[in-house]
Amino acid sequence: MEAYIHPTVNFVGTCSIGGTVRIGAYTEIGRDVQIGDGCKIQAFAYICEGVTLEDRVFIGPHVVFTNIKQPKAGREMPREEILPTLVKTGANIGAGAIILCGVTIGENAMVGAGSVVTRNVRPNTKVVGNPAREAKG
Repeated sequence: MEAYIHPTVNFVGTCSIGGTVRIGAYTEIGRDVQIGDGCKIQAFAYICEGVTLEDRVFIGPHVVFTNIKQPKAGREMPREEILPTLVKTGANIGAGAIILCGVTIGENAMVGAGSVVTRNVRPNTKVVGNPAREAKG
């Protein structure tokens, strides 16, 4: 299977995209984003500069990543203030989740729909809520 990128996807600068990637409609991908093999990114996602998705990551519709802790209007965003975010192999992020900058989402972790991730997510765990916390059971 070849990569599929919907014609409405907006790329802000250059990025790296692996094989067999699927990117849905009206998604925005920032400069220098790295997307691994076999990733699926649903419609209306916002993946900003500083984000790395390893292989086989699922990003649900309307997921938003951030990349700076204290943005301010009326000034250019200094690149040195960008905090990298890493989503490890096999992780799944549900619809409408917000991922704050500087976190790592571990291998095969799951972020529930609508969750706000403010800190690292351990591998093979599920987090839900605002702020996202590990789900019991």
